[in-house]
This record gives sequence, C-alpha cells and structure tokens, in this order.
Amino acid sequence: MSATTVTEGKAMLEGWVRVVELLQLPFMQRAMLGGILTGMTGGLLGSFVILRQLSFFSDALGHSALLGIVLGVLLGLNPTVVLMVFGVGFALGVTFVLERTQLSADAVLNIIYSSSLALAVIALSLLPGYRGNLNQLLFGEILGISPAALWTSGILLLISSAYVGLTLPSQMLLTLDEPLARARGVQVGWQKLAFVVLLAVVVALSIRS
Repeated sequence: MSATTVTEGKAMLEGWVRVVELLQLPFMQRAMLGGILTGMTGGLLGSFVILRQLSFFSDALGHSALLGIVLGVLLGLNPTVVLMVFGVGFALGVTFVLERTQLSADAVLNIIYSSSLALAVIALSLLPGYRGNLNQLLFGEILGISPAALWTSGILLLISSAYVGLTLPSQMLLTLDEPLARARGVQVGWQKLAFVVLLAVVVALSIRS
C-alpha cells in the first residue's frame, strides 16, 4: 500500500470523524430534522403544485413574506404568527384577484410580489435602530431552528398528510382534469382554496428555516 493511499485514507477517516462530531451538536441535529420535515412536507405538496402551475405562487409568497416580517417588527408581534396570517391573506388575495382579472397568473403574481418586496425593503430602511440581516430574512437560517419550530413543522406535516390522504381522489382528479372534476361533483372552488391556503401556511412557516 503506497504512502499516498494511506494519507488519503487517514484524511477520509478524519473527515468522517468531523461529520460525526458535528452531528452530535444539538443545533445540527435540529437543522437536519427540520430539513427532513420541511422536505417531506414540500415533497408531499410539490407534485400538485407543479402540475397545477403554482410554482411561481410559492416563490412569490416566499419573497412577499418579507413584508409580513416587517409588519411583525413594526407591531412587535411574533414573526411566525404574523407570517402565517400574512401568508393566508396573500393566498386569499391572489386567488380573489386571479378570478376577477384577464391578466395571466404570472403577471398578477409578478406585480404583487414585486410591490410587496419593494414596500418591505423601504419599510426596513425606515425602521429606527433596526439592524436586521436582510439575507437571513429572505433565505432563513436552518441552523437556528428552535425546538418549537420542529414541533410546528411536524404538526404541519401531519396536517398536510391527513389532508392529502383524505382528499386524494378529488385532488388527483382536480389536478389532471378540472372540468371532469366538476362533472363528478367535486367542490372545485373549495378544494382549490383549501389547497392554496395550506400551501401558503407551509411556505410561510418554512421561510424562517
């Protein structure tokens, strides 16, 4: 066995030792568990999101949520609660506008999220004494996940699983053929609204992670 092979083996072993040491840290364990829970929830809803062409909706909500964070800072409220309320309001508002305009969904979402993001950045710059990290607000901090956030993610995964499991035939029919779903008696309006609200809550509560 050559000296080079021995050196590479030792380096690989040291690398695995460092990984094991990192995984023993509580914040790393919470980060991994939070990523798994969030990924499972996103994967559960993601197929419906893609097929229903709601991908840009999720992205728009993620960016517009910064305005919800700013409102939470201004009002001195819990950012998680404000984000959830803001996310649901955003979903209901977008759904209302899309049903009453001739513009395409992408155009409406682009206008709404660009305006929300601009207002949020302006408000952040006007907050006296505020020194928040804009990147952290926009992209989250997975290493800062708290035990409460883990419980929230777990409960959200259970709710999403129960909702999809109980309404799977209607969701599949609505996703693949909406006119046929209407003909089969599916409450299309309520089903679409419930899914969008659930999606908004998932995105809003996942942002801080």
